[in-house]
Amino acid sequence: MPVKNRFAELLPEITEWRRDLHENPEILFDTHRTSGLVAEKLRAFGCDEVVEGIGRTGVVGVIRGKTDSGKVIGLRADMDALPIHEQTGRPWASKTDGAMHACGHDGHTSMLLGAGKYLAETRNFDGTVVLIFQPAEEGGGGGKEMCDDGMMDRWNIQEVYGMHNWPGRPVGSFAIRPGAFFAATDVFSIELEGKGGHAAKPHEVVDTGLMAAHLITALQSIVSRNADPVDQIVVSVTSMESSSKAFNVIPQRVQLKGTVRTMSPEMRDLAEKRIGEISAGIAATFGGTAQVDYQRNYPVMVNHEEQTEFAAEVARAVSGICDEAPLVMGGEDFAFMLEERPGAYILVGNGDTAPVHHPEYDFTDEAIPAGCSWWAEIVERRLPAA
Repeated sequence: MPVKNRFAELLPEITEWRRDLHENPEILFDTHRTSGLVAEKLRAFGCDEVVEGIGRTGVVGVIRGKTDSGKVIGLRADMDALPIHEQTGRPWASKTDGAMHACGHDGHTSMLLGAGKYLAETRNFDGTVVLIFQPAEEGGGGGKEMCDDGMMDRWNIQEVYGMHNWPGRPVGSFAIRPGAFFAATDVFSIELEGKGGHAAKPHEVVDTGLMAAHLITALQSIVSRNADPVDQIVVSVTSMESSSKAFNVIPQRVQLKGTVRTMSPEMRDLAEKRIGEISAGIAATFGGTAQVDYQRNYPVMVNHEEQTEFAAEVARAVSGICDEAPLVMGGEDFAFMLEERPGAYILVGNGDTAPVHHPEYDFTDEAIPAGCSWWAEIVERRLPAA
C-alpha cells in the first residue's frame, strides 16, 4: 500500500495549514492560537468529540469507526515551537520575533490533522481513534501533563503512536528501533562557594574559578572511568557564571549548569550519585563547598517491541523504506505516554535540510503524504473494519 491518493489530493490544503502554523509559532504551553485552530478543524472534520484544555492547552479529538470493537488507539503530535530567531528567509517564516518552528512540530500537527480529516471522512475501521495534540514538548513536559490529566483512562486508550521528522533521511522514508530509543534528559546546577578577593592576592582567597575548572574536567571521569563503556551516557557542562564581572576580582561564588543524557536507569543513578560526590570532593580539595541540584526530567523513551514491529511493517507498506534508527541522545516527552501504554515512535525523513533546533531549519512539505498515510494505516490495519 503506497501513499494514499487522498493525501496527494489534500497536500496543498495541509501545506497551507502547516505554513500558517509556521508563521505563527507558540512556545511551551502558550499554544492558544494553535490549539484553537486544531480544535476548530477537528470540529469541522466531524469528530465525534473534541476536548480542549487537556494538559493545560492540549487538544483531543475522538473519531469512532463504522463499527466498535472496543479497541482504542491514540495518535500523538506535538504543537509547540522553540525560542529561536528564524533565519530561513521563507515566505512563510515566523512573524514572531524570537520564536520559530525549528523542530517541525508544525509539520507533525498538520500531518495528524490531515490523517484526522481522512479518518473522519472514511471511518473504515472497527474501534476508536483518539487524536492527541500536545503542547510543551520542548522542555515543558506537556506529555506528562496530559497523562496526569487522566487522558489515557478517560478515553480508554490501549496503544499510542508518535512520529518525528528527521533531517538527513530521504523524504518520506522511515526509521525506527525497539527498546530504548531517546535518552533520559536530566539537568543539574552546582553552586561553588569559596572566599572572594583581589585577583592580585590569590593566596588570600579560596578560588572558585580554579574549583570550577577542575570540576568541569573531573565530571568527564563519570563517562570515561565510572560508566561501562558499552552504556550510553553524556555529561555536559553548558554554563558557568560567577558572582563577579570584574577582571581583577576572584569571585565568591561560581555556578555551573549542565545536562546528563542516559539510556538506562542504572546510568541515570550513577550520574546523579557521582556528580554529587565529585563536586563535593573537588570543592573540599580547594577549601570550598558545593551545593548540587540534580533534576530528573524526561525519562528514557522506550518503544514496545510488538508495536514497533507493527509500526515498521506499516512504514514499509507506505514508503518501501523503514531502516533501523540510531539511538538518539536527545530527549522526547512521548516517553511519558509510552510509560502508561504500549506503543511506538517512528522517524520520517525530512530530506537534506538544516538540523532540528537550527535557525535555518524548515519542515519539508513533500513528506506530508507519507506521514499522513502512516497515521491512517496504523488505524486501518490495527483496527481492521469488521
